[in-house]
Amino acid sequence: MPKTKLLSLALAAVLSAGAYAPVVHAAQPAAIDIPHEQFTLPNGLRVVVHTDRKAPVVSVHVWYHVGSKDEPKGRTGFAHLFEHLMFNGSENHPGKYFDPFEKAGVSDINGTTWFDRTNYYETVPTTALDMALWMESDRMGHLLGAIDQKTLDEQRGVVQNEKRQGDNEPYGRSEYYMLANTVPANHPYHHSTIGSMEDLNAASLADVKSWFRDYYGAANTVIVLAGDIDVSTAKEKVAKYFGDIPAGKPVPQQAKWTAPRATSTRTQIEDRVAQVRITRTWNIPGRGEHDLILLDLAADVLGGGKSSRLYQRLVYQDKLVDSVSASVQPFELVSAFNWEADVKQGVEPAKVEAAVNEELAKFLAEGPTAEELARYKATAYAANVRSLERVGGKASRLAESLLYLGSADGWKRDVEWYQSASAAEVQAAAKRWLSKGDFTLTVVPASGEPKDAPIISLPAGKRPADIPGAATDTFTTTASTVDRSKGVPAVSSFPDLSFPKVQR
Repeated sequence: MPKTKLLSLALAAVLSAGAYAPVVHAAQPAAIDIPHEQFTLPNGLRVVVHTDRKAPVVSVHVWYHVGSKDEPKGRTGFAHLFEHLMFNGSENHPGKYFDPFEKAGVSDINGTTWFDRTNYYETVPTTALDMALWMESDRMGHLLGAIDQKTLDEQRGVVQNEKRQGDNEPYGRSEYYMLANTVPANHPYHHSTIGSMEDLNAASLADVKSWFRDYYGAANTVIVLAGDIDVSTAKEKVAKYFGDIPAGKPVPQQAKWTAPRATSTRTQIEDRVAQVRITRTWNIPGRGEHDLILLDLAADVLGGGKSSRLYQRLVYQDKLVDSVSASVQPFELVSAFNWEADVKQGVEPAKVEAAVNEELAKFLAEGPTAEELARYKATAYAANVRSLERVGGKASRLAESLLYLGSADGWKRDVEWYQSASAAEVQAAAKRWLSKGDFTLTVVPASGEPKDAPIISLPAGKRPADIPGAATDTFTTTASTVDRSKGVPAVSSFPDLSFPKVQR
């Protein structure tokens, strides 16, 4: 029986057996670990290696510490636009990026952009690792010559079409109002990652190439190799393919800026939707902060599933909504605590808000129960274990931890904070951050053509000074032994597979 299940059963026994029941000390969940080694190339590229021989595959993750928060005024959408450009061929591979991978039997291949980072990843057969590293290094170190006006215009159009699609989805414009009303106008998270049509139209070829030179150097990048590989092989191959790529310019890191608000504000907008949706949000601490973990547990207790307080009250008991949830969105500079409810047709939204306010007030006054805390600690532990069952999940965890927390093992501290959290700590954190300063957005069905509500931004605030970037003039490159004129390394063989013996 899983130890987390034992924990829940032990607590249930204590709570139900009465005063004469003996105290049961439940076993703590087993420690989670991702054994790894880390090294840094002379050009500043940080590399993490995790060996897992269960299957003959290697997951390659390349994380650049640049996202939409780094975009200057008038250049929103650059980070996401560049993600698209990096899938559109490089100097030595002018074709589509995916072609060699698909022929080799790739899985889990993609790239994403968010406020704080841009990442690319793929899981390939062990025999295709040279191909994968050649492809990743060619677009990191040999990209600009492949970007011309035609390519820029094409990918600009693709990104703008993505924006149109997102804006035309039900509730699709909500993000713009949320960002404008939760952080100051000069906050790095004030604009959406997708950017504005005007800024995307204004992006010139010179602007785009300058963006790449500023942020996509080796010293601003983390690579993780997880799976059927060892450290000595990783050192040889990564140095071979990436060692000649320059470190890049020093990249200043933006200081945390939680920007707490003292008053409650609200906005209502119309949309082509079937029912009212209410979203309420608070600014809370960013990644690496203890209170973020405590508030994540608070969100679970309040709205983390069908057994949560809000779901039990609003869906099952009062039948006011079709769905309700509470969650935390973690980011580097400031995170968000949200609850969201889809109101049943015919129900007054004010009734929903009143019920949520009652449950939140009760939580702030009393905190979570011992049973609730144990249940959601077990849920968090199980989610952690499930996320690490595949080598891609482990690679992502190591890269994210090194990029945001400064250590590939930094995620372990978060796990420990989850498991050691007390009810009093969770309650205190909720009181600190959820007692004031919320913003509520109500989206109502439009009776005709939706009327656009103006997006009114919060005034600019006092922005903390950036943290100067580490000097890169001490980094050096190594001569490349790769003849890139020969093209992508061929994948001519595939690993043998060894399956367990069938049992009946």
